[in-house]
Amino acid sequence: MAEFKLRLRRYDPESGEAPYWDEHTVELEGHRSVLEGILQVKGSEDGSIGIRCSCRAAICGSCGVRINGEPALACNTHLDRAQQAAEATGGGGVIVVEPMGNMPVIKDLIVDMDAVHWKKIRRVTPWLINKQPVPEREYLVDRESMVDITQTMACIQCGACVSDCLSMEVDPGFIGPAALAKAYRFVGDPRDDRHGERLNALSQDPEGIFDCTHCFKCVQACPKEVNPMGQIMRLRRVATSDFGIVDHNNGERHEKAFTNLVRDYGLLHEAELLPRSYGGDSWFGKFHPAAGKELLSSLPAIMKAVLRGKVSPRKALLGHKLPSRDLKAVQSIYRQVEGKGAKKEAPPKRHELNLYVTGYDEDSEPSPNGDAGDSGADQKEAS
Repeated sequence: MAEFKLRLRRYDPESGEAPYWDEHTVELEGHRSVLEGILQVKGSEDGSIGIRCSCRAAICGSCGVRINGEPALACNTHLDRAQQAAEATGGGGVIVVEPMGNMPVIKDLIVDMDAVHWKKIRRVTPWLINKQPVPEREYLVDRESMVDITQTMACIQCGACVSDCLSMEVDPGFIGPAALAKAYRFVGDPRDDRHGERLNALSQDPEGIFDCTHCFKCVQACPKEVNPMGQIMRLRRVATSDFGIVDHNNGERHEKAFTNLVRDYGLLHEAELLPRSYGGDSWFGKFHPAAGKELLSSLPAIMKAVLRGKVSPRKALLGHKLPSRDLKAVQSIYRQVEGKGAKKEAPPKRHELNLYVTGYDEDSEPSPNGDAGDSGADQKEAS
């Protein structure tokens, strides 16, 4: 048995008192979970501690909290590892447990999932809308399509990604990573009959798929490797490339301007990105009224960047310069990807797969080197 110190954030909104910290010491084996430590304190010292839990097997997602500042499942975090993490970050080995972020606290470590998380989930119509006519017996879906949506189906709705989403901190109205990952579960399902409508709604919504800032926090937070940000990027690609949706948020235009500027300059030309996103993908875009308005509103931020030396006026206006050989190498990649080579071939089909799925069939023959003879890997690929 070893001793572990737990520092719990306590807060009861109904009491009218400010949040405070409560420390306890527990004696347990190091491989036992943080949840077990909290429940020991709750059972023997203070029964008023509020924490939500159910399965204790990292399946239900109920015990999502922040441990040492990072989102985690309390039932799936070992005490010894949490202590080591606390020591590594200068916490003196004290395991700090707080409620998840971006959601109102009901009591202590319990947050109101209905007010934020489930409210966001309902915004994406989280159920399958059957294609018509419905088959008499069953739908036949190809294996590749099912592999594609398996990753999003692994979500246990713990809210860890919502807790750490920086976009939601800035804009609480943002639909959020969990809900958008759920949206791809149906956009990627060939049995659903509303792909276009779903994608258009998520694209036109100012708090939809183009409100994500690619911070990767949700990817790091997810205990089940659902990769919510990857699903959001996939929704964008399908919406813009496959369905040709041009949104009111300039997301599609921004994406097009970004890729074309890298093609033309070899590196991103930041000064051209904003006007082209709002005024059209050409040098004349800056003269469009919408681009001019946006440029004027951005002047204070641009001046701060110039004064602090983060931006050079010359490079900002003229762009970066690459050697001709390097620029041609970049442009050759574009020609190959876009199918604009000498033979004018059509662009290759883009495959969207989410997972590496590896394993062995039970009856597969072993190979001469001792490995199973039939092992497969379905690789995520976006070409």
